[in-house]
Amino acid sequence: MTRRELKDLGAAELEVLKVLWDREPATVRDVLNALHSQGRDLAYTTVQTLLTRLESKGVVSSNKSGLAFVYKSAVSRERIAKQRLTRLLHQLYDGAAAPLVLHLMETEEFSQKEISELHSLIDRLDRGGDGGTTK
Repeated sequence: MTRRELKDLGAAELEVLKVLWDREPATVRDVLNALHSQGRDLAYTTVQTLLTRLESKGVVSSNKSGLAFVYKSAVSRERIAKQRLTRLLHQLYDGAAAPLVLHLMETEEFSQKEISELHSLIDRLDRGGDGGTTK
């Protein structure tokens, strides 16, 4: 898939994609069972339609293996997160990341491990490192 912007994903499509990231490769039945275990009451045909729609958007790929299609994600969780966060930054903060980070730090709870990781990232940034970010 090219680096062009991905088409918008609906909430249900994103739920299906998250299942694939966690359990791929997966059949429609595998995705359906995972969603049912999360308390989502969807029909088999609904999940099949969502996977077909995701494939047409270039976000998942399928392979006919035996009797069932087997699906895999075609884009990473990180790529989707970056696209959605960039859009949010532009919509709410005119593209500035710091206000969003500060808002999250003030309003959300973080574990000691997460706080330690944030300190390490800030230290690396202070020393001129990229902080592990990818462009």
